[in-house]
Amino acid sequence: MKIAVVAANGKVARKVITEAIKRGHDVTAFGRHKENNTDASKYVIKDILDLKKEDLEGFDVVVDAFGTWASEAMHLHTVTSQHLADLLEHTNTRLLIVGGAGSLYTNKEHTETVASGPDFPHDWLPVANAMADSLNALRKRNDVHWTYLSPAANFVADGEATGKYAFAGEELTLNKNNESTISYADYASAMLDVIENGQHDKERISVYAD
Repeated sequence: MKIAVVAANGKVARKVITEAIKRGHDVTAFGRHKENNTDASKYVIKDILDLKKEDLEGFDVVVDAFGTWASEAMHLHTVTSQHLADLLEHTNTRLLIVGGAGSLYTNKEHTETVASGPDFPHDWLPVANAMADSLNALRKRNDVHWTYLSPAANFVADGEATGKYAFAGEELTLNKNNESTISYADYASAMLDVIENGQHDKERISVYAD
C-alpha cells in the first residue's frame, strides 16, 4: 500500500515507518523539520496544517502521529486531526490516528476513564484531555474513514518488539499479569496490522501487550 505518515520524526511515527517499510509498503514521510530522521526514502518537508488535498492524493492510508506536551499547543491535537479529516473527506483514503490511553474507559457504563481515575498523574491531564477531545471530534464525522488506535496505559518508548500483543475495544484491558503496557515497537506492529486488515472503520480500538 501507499502510506503517508505525518509528524514523521516523532518516536512512534519513526517506528511505524520502519515497520511499514519492513512489510514492503511504499511510505512517504511528512515532517516540518529539514532533517529526515526516519527510514523513509521519500520525505516531504511540510507542516500538517500546510498540507493540501493534492499532497495526500493517491495514498491508501494516512497515519497521523502528531503529539505535543506544550501547554499552549494542546488544542492542536484536535486542529491537526480535523485538518487531515477535512483533506480526506469523501475519499477512500483511511486516516489512522496514533491515539492516547487516557480516554479508555474503566467501567462497563463508559462513564469513567483512565484519566478521570484518582491515581492518574496530574501533569498528564492536559495532554490526555486534549487527545480525548480530538477523539470526540472524530466520532462526529461520518465523511472520513478514520480509526483511532489507543495504546495501553504504560506506553514504553524503549521497550522491545515482542510480537506478543492483543487488540481490545474502548475499555482498558489488562493482561494475565494484571498490567496494561505495550512498547512503541509492538504498537507500531499493531498499527500496521490495522492498516493491512482494513477493519475498524470509524472506531476507536486499543492494543496491549498480551
